[in-house]
Amino acid sequence: MTQERPPATLYYVHDPMCSWCWAFRPVWQQALQQLPVGLGVRQLLGGLAPDSDEPMPASMQRYLQQTWRSIQQRVPGTRFNFDFWTRCQPRRSTYPACRAVIAARLQDPASETGMVEAIQQAYYLRALNPSEESTLIALAGELGLDQARFAGDLVDAETQQTLLQEIAQARALGGDSFPSLFLVRGPESHRLQHDYRAPEHLLRQVAALIDA
Repeated sequence: MTQERPPATLYYVHDPMCSWCWAFRPVWQQALQQLPVGLGVRQLLGGLAPDSDEPMPASMQRYLQQTWRSIQQRVPGTRFNFDFWTRCQPRRSTYPACRAVIAARLQDPASETGMVEAIQQAYYLRALNPSEESTLIALAGELGLDQARFAGDLVDAETQQTLLQEIAQARALGGDSFPSLFLVRGPESHRLQHDYRAPEHLLRQVAALIDA
């Protein structure tokens, strides 16, 4: 009798305010359409930067602006609106945006992807600040979510606990940089390499591990 192999799950570790995740988004969306049937997919929030009310230091602002420019060179077609740095008061704090993804998921699991995209577009294209709760609540309204419920879930202790659990799970896999991808089957975990310009490299690795 052939022993049935345990199901495989592809884990995607990300942060909605990670600029490299924004650059990878088009390829990730393409990959999702081409993954093998039956493969589980789970997105984990990595928690890039904890809560902080302190203004972002000028040195960090310069570093991130240079990162945006580097991404534009490495991943042509990736757009950034540099007006963000003059219109907003940047804070090195991505946990609110991560909690917003969870709050959206609590109302409607299908809205998780929409909230991630809304945060990314607000930050990188619309020069809005997703570190601010007011921005996140406005985005929830644009997505058609119940804003009052969303605002409550955004600051709820259980939402924070869910975030910390996801961060811990991501770190246990080895996901301490973003984006990171892992294929897990039973006790086996494999870190996958990804290309920012095309999904084929990722898809070949997934297929090889599933067929092995």
